[in-house]
Amino acid sequence: MKKPLPICLSLLFAGLLLAGCAENSAPPDGINTSDTKAGWPEKITIVQMPDEGNPDAGTSNDAFRTAMEAALGIEVEELEAFEYAVGIEAMRAGNLELLLVSPMSYYQAKTLAQIEPLVTTATNGALPYKTVFVTRAERDDINSLADLRGTTFAFVDPASSSGYMYPKAELITELGLDSAQLEKPGYFFETVTYSGKHDSSLIGVYMGDYDAVSVAYQTIDQLHEAGIINKDELKIIGETEIIPSACYIMRADLPQDLKDAIRKFYLGYNDTAYFEMFYGDPNIRYVEAFDSDYDVVYEMVQLLGIEES
Repeated sequence: MKKPLPICLSLLFAGLLLAGCAENSAPPDGINTSDTKAGWPEKITIVQMPDEGNPDAGTSNDAFRTAMEAALGIEVEELEAFEYAVGIEAMRAGNLELLLVSPMSYYQAKTLAQIEPLVTTATNGALPYKTVFVTRAERDDINSLADLRGTTFAFVDPASSSGYMYPKAELITELGLDSAQLEKPGYFFETVTYSGKHDSSLIGVYMGDYDAVSVAYQTIDQLHEAGIINKDELKIIGETEIIPSACYIMRADLPQDLKDAIRKFYLGYNDTAYFEMFYGDPNIRYVEAFDSDYDVVYEMVQLLGIEES
């Protein structure tokens, strides 16, 4: 079902339509579905990014898409991608209407494109969205963040909230390290690698490729339940604070009545099977997202000295 989004922007939407995952549900009441309104596009495109706190949440779903089409009265296309930067660039270029972003990528999108926050979730499901630092259980020499000195370490990606920004901030604040020097070989770590994906990091430490890694907490149970790792052979030596949930953003230049209709649809969507499937909790619902929800990200960007361009 999942296909990566090509890095070349001209191929952004090629061949990425995905199959649905659940039965159709009725659209929320109260939205006019008679005719496409003046100024509305004939189609809107949603690009889903796997949510770091819940990778299944970004998966395309026919029930959701069909209900949204009925509610808005226009075609809805869902694509799935793995490159935040490409999705943000597509939104800046006017080729994309809605995008699911991590907290860090929300900051980047706000900096680079004209966007508005749409909706988020109060929680990411049963497990809290946070980063954990992981090593092999038999590593008696690694039991705390301080013990990571001189080890081979893997972050996920510099655009990742739970795989880079939050764990790096935790190391800097707890150990008094220099943000600009942290990733240089020999400063604190022997070497630093960027694995590209949370599961790649966790499999890497499990197989002994890295001494330790930082990954989203959910990754451990996901790979254990898939039979890829035995979580009893790993141990957690540190963790971050809870991270804000991912959110959907939309282009700010869309017609206001279309933005209002899209927001009303998300806030009224109540298919329990959908939320059970993608969030592990039938009681989760979308709630309105606000720029202030991500103030902590702006503070962390300043702490880490991350460039805005």
